[in-house]
Amino acid sequence: MSKKYKLLKNDTVKIDGKIFYRIQALRDGRFFNKGDKGGYVESESNLSQEGDAWVSGNARVSGNAWVFGNARVSGDAWVFDNAKVSGDAWVSGNAWVFGNARVSGDAWVSYNAKVSGDAWVSGNARVSGNATVFGNAWVSYNARVFDNARVSGDAWVFDNAKVSDNARVSGNATVFGNARVSGDAKVFGDDDIIFGKIGKYPFTATFQYLQIGCQNHTWAKWGEFNKKWWEEVASDGLKFYKTYWPLLKPMEKTFKKPAEVKADE
Repeated sequence: MSKKYKLLKNDTVKIDGKIFYRIQALRDGRFFNKGDKGGYVESESNLSQEGDAWVSGNARVSGNAWVFGNARVSGDAWVFDNAKVSGDAWVSGNAWVFGNARVSGDAWVSYNAKVSGDAWVSGNARVSGNATVFGNAWVSYNARVFDNARVSGDAWVFDNAKVSDNARVSGNATVFGNARVSGDAKVFGDDDIIFGKIGKYPFTATFQYLQIGCQNHTWAKWGEFNKKWWEEVASDGLKFYKTYWPLLKPMEKTFKKPAEVKADE
């Protein structure tokens, strides 16, 4: 098998005592042409000589990390420890993938996002912004985790679900379908999550929070809103309050109170 790239021994950087070698393409590929210079690897054990996997820009791959298939690592991204990036996955920007984390399929990890521990990002999932996915968490299918959101523990976010803002999903929680978890919402432990559409608005409900359209509040806060608030929040707000709120309010009692709530989750 002919090699895809070579290490440039005269083009190196030293970080934390480790020497990284810039790579140069020895053939044409999907993301590079023969002669193109790429990013940095600690050794040939970090980037497969097969397929079209590539490291570009100032991106780095080190330790026992392995990039293979048609995966890409670009920008100032860093893949290290025992992490693996495969399939058509793309790690870019200032993103970090480390620990025993896996990024596979057509998944993207970008901007300042971090994926670590034994977490797995797969399918067409996207993790971006300052989001973090760690522990044994799994983000898959078309799920999106972004802004300052955190997914951890044994949580699973999948289908078309979105976790954003400062939201936290942890423990054994499962967020799926078209569910939206945003604001300062926390879904933890063995929390259930109910989602759907009522009237013309999508809603997502957990033990603590209820989101209707773009409005996300605790159940207690929803209970404080008077008719004037409903009238001002939307053109059909008062109608919604009279017609649909009586149907949503009893839902709060269907959730099981978690045994423990940790403020730093």
